[in-house]
Amino acid sequence: LQVPRAPSQPMASSESRRFTNKHSKKALKASLTLGILLGMFFVAWLPFFVTNMTQAVCSCVPAGFFDVLTWLGYCNSTMNPIIYPLFMRDFKRAMGKYLPCCRRSGEPRPSAISLSMRNSNSGPHAATSLKNVL
Repeated sequence: LQVPRAPSQPMASSESRRFTNKHSKKALKASLTLGILLGMFFVAWLPFFVTNMTQAVCSCVPAGFFDVLTWLGYCNSTMNPIIYPLFMRDFKRAMGKYLPCCRRSGEPRPSAISLSMRNSNSGPHAATSLKNVL
């Protein structure tokens, strides 16, 4: 038995190229962002871990140098909130929605009540969620 297939129209070559080009640009941007994040992580933490292993073997690392490398690793955590908005549009929108310093002039400010209602179990579905927990 063969199931007849509905005839499908092939995509025009320009549409196909545009579709492929759009997705390849997104993949390239995601790869670039991931590469930068991992690169920053390795630059910040690899010297610390190598020095830590060296310290365990020979105890020849000065305490001040070890402290500097520890703080270099801590600086990596400070860089993440800077890197994410630079390269990720969704992250930038989310930050702009909740932080007054990042909000555009025309966007409404979310109220504290709507934020607390969203983050709590209060509201019309509270009884059902409590029943599901018990």
